[in-house]
Amino acid sequence: MSHPSPGPGAQPLGDDKKISAVDHKDLKTAKTSESAVSSDLSGSEDNNFDSKDPFNTPENIAHWKEVYKNASYECRHVFDPTLTWTEEEEKKIIRKLDWRVCLWACVMFFALQVDRGNLAQAVADDLLPELGMNTNDYNQGNIVFLVSFLLAELPSQLVSKKIGPDRWIPMQIVLWSVVAISQCAITNKTGFLATRSLLGLLEGGFIPDIVLWLSYFYTSRELPIRLSYFWTALSVTSIVTSFLAFALLRLRGVNGWGGWRWLFLVEGLITLAIGIASFFLMPASAVQTKTWFRPKGWFTDRETAIVVNRVLRDDPSKGDMHNRQAITPRRLWEAMKDYDLWPLYAIGLIAYIPQNPPGTYLTLTLRSIKFDALTTNLLTIPASFFHIVTLLFLTRLSDRFNERTLISMLQPLWTLPCIIALRFWPGVIDDRWGTYALSTVLLSYPYCHAILVGWTSKNANNVGARTVSAALYNMTVQMGAVIANNIYFESDKPYYRDGNSKLLAINLLSIALFLGTKVYYIVRNKQKDKAWNKLSEEQKQEYVSTTKLQGSRRLDFRFAH
Repeated sequence: MSHPSPGPGAQPLGDDKKISAVDHKDLKTAKTSESAVSSDLSGSEDNNFDSKDPFNTPENIAHWKEVYKNASYECRHVFDPTLTWTEEEEKKIIRKLDWRVCLWACVMFFALQVDRGNLAQAVADDLLPELGMNTNDYNQGNIVFLVSFLLAELPSQLVSKKIGPDRWIPMQIVLWSVVAISQCAITNKTGFLATRSLLGLLEGGFIPDIVLWLSYFYTSRELPIRLSYFWTALSVTSIVTSFLAFALLRLRGVNGWGGWRWLFLVEGLITLAIGIASFFLMPASAVQTKTWFRPKGWFTDRETAIVVNRVLRDDPSKGDMHNRQAITPRRLWEAMKDYDLWPLYAIGLIAYIPQNPPGTYLTLTLRSIKFDALTTNLLTIPASFFHIVTLLFLTRLSDRFNERTLISMLQPLWTLPCIIALRFWPGVIDDRWGTYALSTVLLSYPYCHAILVGWTSKNANNVGARTVSAALYNMTVQMGAVIANNIYFESDKPYYRDGNSKLLAINLLSIALFLGTKVYYIVRNKQKDKAWNKLSEEQKQEYVSTTKLQGSRRLDFRFAH
């Protein structure tokens, strides 16, 4: 299927590049045909109001042209509302983006998860007794990490927006890898807590930084699917590092070290290598892939234009800031007080708590029911594998039906019967294989995080708001993790009856939050419809051209749900 050729009537719209504004009727025909192609590729229409045709009049084109010029948007010279392309061209470009952008994002996330997730493998090798600590100290270390991670989220995003994620992310990875390597030399609780804090401070903000970078290349419908690959890397990391731990923990006694010291050293060096490579594999944007070590770049001139314009036609607001433009205090405050995103933050706070303690304590639980250290690390692999399968299935299901809330709610519905079983089943200690099977089913839950991150990004509807909202959402997730690390205690061992009762209540609250969010966005969209439909066509056009409102506050924006 091909897009129609642009019609006659070309007029210059700016001095950055001569862009043709076609006759309104011809332009609308071209854009409607293009939207049909987009709908065929994605499966269904997007929830964004008027998202099929954001440049449907010469006035709209002139408005956005001025916005991009005033923002010094780095891709403005290839903005072309009349550009057409074929379905095959688009598929080819998406494949190229997946191999060059999404794949490396997954590799960098692998580096993050190696250094923040290998503590669970280290404690299976007697790290706690060798440092004179117990499970309460383990909880404290996790809390210190999470609080540090949380505190660094928003500052990291502000730094990233100022200097660019293509510069800041590689710097982050290199810095935290040095701390990760230094863990091989810790000798007491103080050193343990210090390295936990430094890791949190340096890793905080990495995830929203990556999401911001990905949003430069993908449309809002494509982003959740790519984020599902991104979080698939979490489970892949767990599998890879479990095998790696199986080998490294066998080095116990070499150089007089425990196996966990070799684990921190080797995996930290792997992360360092990824951090160095990232300086060369993260272009700032689609128009900045050519450099001294990559003279031909990633795309032809036509491919570059397609990459930029398909993103802008999906969401014109992605060009209202330069990718090296800092967030002003006013933009920060406006984004923080956007109460229409608060339901998503509430979900982020609550939704991941029920799965967290069983996952964090999995290796300790398996050791307590008499599995040895090497077997314990291997037994974590099935849950990681099934977690990948259910994550990808859930995200694809959301994309297929263009439904976010009810599909995401499958996560707490999955975990509910498992937590009930953990709370009331008497064989937690006596039936070790039954306990293992129950834990594996619970931790194989369909992870809705990729959907929620893409959902938050879409409903922000503005680069500045998107930058801040990504950080705020992830901060609430980390706050939820802090809560989760205060649920299982030494005094509640070995059944954790009190802790599992709390998880059951939180799981039910999570289901209620999803349903409430669905109702909230339906009501808000109806309110906007009512206000918008009161305007005449002339008033609507004047609103689009003159309103100073940005993000989700605009009357011509509708919330996805």
